[in-house]
Amino acid sequence: MINVSTPHIILEAREISKEFPGVLVLNKVNLRVYAGKVNAIVGENGAGKSTLMNILSGVYTHYDGDLLVDNQKVAFQTTSDAQKAGISMIHQELNLVPHLTIAENVFLGREPLTRFGTIDYGKMRQDTINILNKLEFRENVNTQVSKLRVGQQQIIEIAKALSFDARVLIMDEPTSALSENETKVLFTLIQSLTKKGIGIIYITHKMDELTQLADYVTVLRDGHFVSESLLVTTSTNEIVKLMVGREPKDFFVKREHAKGVCIFEAASLTLQHPESTDKYLLKDISFQVATSEVLGIYGLMGSGRTELFETIFGLHSPGTAGVIKIEGQTSLIRNPKEAIKRGIALIPEDRKKDALLLDMSIAQNISLASLENIEKNYLLNSHSENKQADGYREKLSIKSYSSKQATGKLSGGNQQKVVLSKWLVTNPKILLLDEPTRGIDINAKNEIYKLIDELALQGLAIVVVSSELPEIMAISDRIITICGGRLTGEFRREEFSEEGILKAALPRN
Repeated sequence: MINVSTPHIILEAREISKEFPGVLVLNKVNLRVYAGKVNAIVGENGAGKSTLMNILSGVYTHYDGDLLVDNQKVAFQTTSDAQKAGISMIHQELNLVPHLTIAENVFLGREPLTRFGTIDYGKMRQDTINILNKLEFRENVNTQVSKLRVGQQQIIEIAKALSFDARVLIMDEPTSALSENETKVLFTLIQSLTKKGIGIIYITHKMDELTQLADYVTVLRDGHFVSESLLVTTSTNEIVKLMVGREPKDFFVKREHAKGVCIFEAASLTLQHPESTDKYLLKDISFQVATSEVLGIYGLMGSGRTELFETIFGLHSPGTAGVIKIEGQTSLIRNPKEAIKRGIALIPEDRKKDALLLDMSIAQNISLASLENIEKNYLLNSHSENKQADGYREKLSIKSYSSKQATGKLSGGNQQKVVLSKWLVTNPKILLLDEPTRGIDINAKNEIYKLIDELALQGLAIVVVSSELPEIMAISDRIITICGGRLTGEFRREEFSEEGILKAALPRN
């Protein structure tokens, strides 16, 4: 309970329960959203945060309990009902139409009309410019969204939400794809919105964001309400303990293990810019990885980290130069199929877009990269497929009621385990992990760290890209830094320091 004078409660959820077939996702959960305050919600993936937000925003309409706006009971039948009540949501996963312009996306379905009933493109563009100016985003509003980077697309999602006359703005991991500068702009915007009396619901797994932004913090665990408190009276360690039910000191500790022999080598790896013959996305990148070694790659957004993994995996073959050696043998990798054949597996940054088919089952997703394992007489054997998936559900502790469950119904951490399972089935020698803990909670991160450590102990060569310095330092045996598509530093474990690694990753001019 809050023991001080509290501001006006705009939105309240009282004893909300929600059940899916065989799973009680929310069990009498409470939430209060205060006017002019940042109301943070934290909890592990699977704690019920997204389900609760879908109820607040009108996506889910069947549940037990009450929603109140200004202390009056409401029952939203659609998302439009919630928006009319002043509740707008920015989803973690992008929800834009790629081949429409920025302006068309911001006002999709609500286009301003002329007196003749046609779309008033001039007004729509100007209104979009006005919103984007508040975000300090200067891109031409006639630009197709498909031409924007992920971080820029997230800004458009925010602009779209702000185009409603929102009293409550729900932000689900809004900085997960933003650069440092874009994040600062967002934080400034949040502060200006709260000064206007808007209540912000802010979902995050980043503890440092809580200390910078939040006024109140609500903790959920396993679908239950745990606590609500003023952030100034609650330490980060207390919040983490409430989230996961144990002390932070019980988290991941990397085990000592001997590095094996060199299994992968990249020499002078270069990737030409697709739109300019005299520019490069990667230039003369060289490094080695041994069996039982975890190599961390650290760089700022746009440094070439993802492009490096994609190049190794054969996604940019026409514009690639340099040499890749696997077990001492030069390997020509022109496409992902050849990469898989040579023992390389890539877990991409955006699991929902690039790694999973969300409407398909856990079993079907796990078998996607190794269909030959479950074929019988040239037909897929569903019994073998489900048996294979059940083995990985147990091995990786994938929380689900069946291998037949749709992957899109899983939490982010469990979805990531499905992606890992899909590639472990291929028996890889080199495992490339691009932001493997993006958008998952502390406990799920801890499980992924332990899995990476265990796979290294089993002899895999593992290369990990991460934007979180503490994470990359915790799991890596060695770290290289990239800036502007070039290798800028290398650190052995005994040389790790946040200051040194960050300095090597920053632009030199």
